[in-house]
Amino acid sequence: MQQKSLLLEYVEALVVAFALAMLIRTFVVQAYKIPSGSMLETLQIGDHLLVNKFSYGIKLPFTHKVVVPVGDPQRGDIIVFEYPGDPSIDYIKRIVGQPGDVMEVRNKQLYRNGEAVQEAYIRHSQPGIVMPVRDNFGPVTVPEGHYFAMGDNRDDSQDSRFWGFVPRGAIRGKAWVIYWSWEGLGNVRWDRIGTVLH
Repeated sequence: MQQKSLLLEYVEALVVAFALAMLIRTFVVQAYKIPSGSMLETLQIGDHLLVNKFSYGIKLPFTHKVVVPVGDPQRGDIIVFEYPGDPSIDYIKRIVGQPGDVMEVRNKQLYRNGEAVQEAYIRHSQPGIVMPVRDNFGPVTVPEGHYFAMGDNRDDSQDSRFWGFVPRGAIRGKAWVIYWSWEGLGNVRWDRIGTVLH
């Protein structure tokens, strides 16, 4: 009898722990791993980060409907979102344009509402090569309820220049902090752990 009640206690503890983990993952934070170099140098391949899902409001599970609004995505926010071409894939990029902004790229320089945008975080891996779409794009106006997102590694990023705008409801959350980073077994980037993302 005592053995049965002990087993029941363990089962109850596991169920509660699982329910709490799912609640936290659904509404508060979720872990992501960076698989590509589209956000270099800000995010390195092998960075593991936590994404704050509470930043932009609480959604009904398995929907895009925000039931408790908290805030709106801002220019400069690094966001995780459902890739518009395949919602089962998560992408991470930086918001550079909000609803109503007119976005244009001319010879690799980003312009917003006709003014050159100064971005200290960007990188060009092919500075001497100018290509259509990637380096000369637009102008386009960001529609209501959507955002224009680009990778910091501008010459190696599939972003809004190629597949369009990010719907507000597709945004999963705001990148928050790097909790682990490594290039492979035995090569931990200790200096990156704990980095708060801006």
